[in-house]
Amino acid sequence: MHKKNIEIQCHSPLAELMGKFIHEKQSYGYGYIRESHELFRLDRFLCKIGLQSLELPRDIVDKWTAKRIYEKPSNQRLRIIRIRQFALYLRRQGINAYVPETTKAAAKGIGFTPYIFSRQQVENMLQAADSTPLDSRSPMRHLIMPEIFRLLYCCGMRVSEVLHLKFSDVNLDAGILTIRKSKFNKDRLVPLAPTMTARLRKYASGLGEGRSSSVFFSKADGKAYSKGTIYYFFRQLLWKCSIPHGGRGKGPRLHDLRHSFAVHRLESWYRQGADLGAKLPLLAAYMGHKNLVSTQCYLQLTPEIFPNIVNRFEKFAGHVIPRRLEQ
Repeated sequence: MHKKNIEIQCHSPLAELMGKFIHEKQSYGYGYIRESHELFRLDRFLCKIGLQSLELPRDIVDKWTAKRIYEKPSNQRLRIIRIRQFALYLRRQGINAYVPETTKAAAKGIGFTPYIFSRQQVENMLQAADSTPLDSRSPMRHLIMPEIFRLLYCCGMRVSEVLHLKFSDVNLDAGILTIRKSKFNKDRLVPLAPTMTARLRKYASGLGEGRSSSVFFSKADGKAYSKGTIYYFFRQLLWKCSIPHGGRGKGPRLHDLRHSFAVHRLESWYRQGADLGAKLPLLAAYMGHKNLVSTQCYLQLTPEIFPNIVNRFEKFAGHVIPRRLEQ
């Protein structure tokens, strides 16, 4: 979650410019870790094909962006977008560089539609989490999992945000969580409902004092749980609650608890007669969205009241409502 300093280890004629490009991105607040490694792979590719001049010609770009065997269209598109950004940077520096179009990527599949749990399904899952049996290998698991899954749904938090919480991030007097360096390198405050605060107080009271720098939800060795462990437990909850899973890439996904939180919140506001135009920015800030467009996507995921909720919001900003939610 925290930004790391990337050690530049490039050797092609464009190596120095790659380093400056990465530094520029990080100076804007982007972590740019995965993208940096992609550029390092590009650098090795340029060395392999023998690029000698300070340029990025079309034939090389075409070879780099060609679809690879067994590669998903989305991965090819990401590779095109990243070299496109670098090529535009090169042009700004006066370097001859071919800028590929994103349309070069293979046709993209239909927009991803999250699985929205019903309120009854969520209640069943939380009850199942509350019934987690004692495990000598993980003596705190039966206390931790119920709280992790409540934060995922009741606060719409990302799983990485929950797992990276420190004791110093959890203010149980004020009932506020501090999320640090989350997606888009943003910090934010997450107010808790009184019932959630009470649950976390009870959990923390059994752990003792003097752990201000410790992981809030830690394993026996003091380290944070992995996403894989939480996903495995999530799959167990689905099975216990008779919620079918479509297999890898089909869902429901762990992240769908966050989507369900947003949709259920919008439905509740709608039924209360709230001004959705005023509420959406609040929801966007609470969830740590980069912009309002991400939050507006949830208006398309409310099947029970879909026609009315969309018609109501269109009066405020219908021209910017996305027609589907991309993964």
